[in-house]
Amino acid sequence: MRDPATLKNMLDATIGLVRLVARQEIMPRFLRVAQQQKADGSLFSEADLAAQHFLARELKKVADCPVVGEEMTEDEQALAWAAGRDGLWCIDPIDGTTNFINGIPLFAVSVAFFEQGRPRLAVTFAPVTDEMFYAREGNGAYLNGQRLPLRPVADTLERAVAGVDFKRIPKPLADRLACEPPFYSQRNFGCSTLEWCFVAAGRLDVYLHGGQMLWDYCAGSLILKEAGGAMATLEHTDFNEAPVWKRPVMAALNPKVFSAWQTWIRG
Repeated sequence: MRDPATLKNMLDATIGLVRLVARQEIMPRFLRVAQQQKADGSLFSEADLAAQHFLARELKKVADCPVVGEEMTEDEQALAWAAGRDGLWCIDPIDGTTNFINGIPLFAVSVAFFEQGRPRLAVTFAPVTDEMFYAREGNGAYLNGQRLPLRPVADTLERAVAGVDFKRIPKPLADRLACEPPFYSQRNFGCSTLEWCFVAAGRLDVYLHGGQMLWDYCAGSLILKEAGGAMATLEHTDFNEAPVWKRPVMAALNPKVFSAWQTWIRG
């Protein structure tokens, strides 16, 4: 396992690379690329591919380890994960590709470094707002140098602002949320990696997503944990016991609110 000083140096280098890839490969293509479609129906663009290629190459100079990226094939992803027990980069070159393609300024670059199957450092960068969220295991979470959370959050579920992505939630639960919401108000930004960070920052009080891939949650889950938040899946109280490749997510920053949120969802 890498020591704290090594992880700090790796985090600093990763932050620099993420900022660089946004400047060189992503923002010059904002509003200038056409969408393409994967076999599963999801969208990608030339910018996704260029950013992933850049990060996969440059991150190996920080730590020469396998890389799992969203735009790789499933076989490539599985082989990299299996080979990366002692060190693995996991990257989402552009999360919120639909927003990116349609000119909605809510998208992010997200990178996490794993050892022994758990994230040790995490970076999520929103280039339009110039917001760099980052965390290192055991050292807290930050936004542009300011420790998270940024503000006190709701102390009851009834007063909470919720981030909810409805499209992958089981229908009975989605119907309950739509007809009898237990919270004050609801938002959905179309960018999972940023939504995790918004919970960590106190911009959202609770969070629910019906199914995230590894690269959607890998950085955000560490950032939220280091900000003092809690998380689980719909089936697992221990978030880390869930299958690696796809996990439903429920989370909150305030432990009392998280308990009430978890009880309501499972009720």
